[in-house]
This record gives sequence, C-alpha cells and structure tokens, in this order.
Amino acid sequence: MNLLLHICCAPCSIMCVKTLRAEGIEPTGFWDNPNIHPFTEFRMRRNTLTEYAKSVGLELVVHGGYGLRPFLGEVGGDFDGRCAACYRLRMRSAARYAAENGFSHFSSTLLISPYQNHELLAETARAAAQEFGVSFLYRDFRPFFREGQERARALGLYMQKYCGCIFSEEERYRKRKPAKEAQAHG
Repeated sequence: MNLLLHICCAPCSIMCVKTLRAEGIEPTGFWDNPNIHPFTEFRMRRNTLTEYAKSVGLELVVHGGYGLRPFLGEVGGDFDGRCAACYRLRMRSAARYAAENGFSHFSSTLLISPYQNHELLAETARAAAQEFGVSFLYRDFRPFFREGQERARALGLYMQKYCGCIFSEEERYRKRKPAKEAQAHG
C-alpha cells in the first residue's frame, strides 16, 4: 500500500504514524491546511511538523501555502457549516494529490481528534476518494489521542490551542470571556 497521510499538525501525527508503521505501512505525510489562521499560527504548525517529520524519518510533502481566501471562499457565509467545507477542501486536496502522484490510498490525522466530527470527516474523505479514483484508508485513531498529546508535550512540540480556523479561534475566546467575567464579579 502506498499511503498519503494528510497531516493537520505534528502532535496529531505522532500516534497515527506510529500505529500505521506498526501495521507495516510507511506513510508519506501531506501538509495542506488552508484553514489555519492567522499566518503566524499556520507557519508555526507547518514548521513544527517539518522539523518533527525530519526527526522521525517521515517523508513530507508541503503542498499549498497560507490560504485565507480559498478557505473563506469554500466556507462562503455558512459559518455553522464550516467544518464540512473545511473537510471537503482538505480531503479533496489530499485525494487529488494522491491520485496525481501514484498513491493508492490516503488518510488523515484528523481522525485522531475527539474534537472533530468523525463521521462527517470519514464520509467526506470517502466521497473525495471516489471522485479522484483512489482509496480512503479509514482508521479510528481516537483511542491514541491522549498518548499522542503526552508524547508531543514530552518532545516539546508546539501545541495549538484551537482547531485552526478563525472561527474556532473566535469560539475559544468567547468561551474564555464568560469565565473571566465571572471571576471579576465573583
């Protein structure tokens, strides 16, 4: 099997790569995440992954650059449906790259996160696989999430505080604001 593994960030890749290698699958990493904003966050995640990939001997394809406009164009005005648009954008990119570059399969490290809509992500990846004539390798990596996070901390890898898009960053601050207001009034 020739697997292209879409990678959202270094911490999420740790256990995905490890478990795939334990199965005898040597993935090629694929970075294409136009959803990540602002640029400083995009750069930090990309650079952390690049350095981590080198340290574990993972071949990595860095595809696409900072993509605020393509991401917002895909989302349109459907802010509540942004995750579906984001999955579609990234899974189609991975499937297209896999098909155009001789990979038989693709998968994604997004499948490790308990914070993602796992079913929608898998459904979107399967549709992209069918569209581009490659196979989607499904793995439920979620049982390895905490271990991967612990390993990332032990390695001193950059650990992001939100999913990546500007909307998830906004949600992070909105959740923190009521807590801070309660402390100020309590």
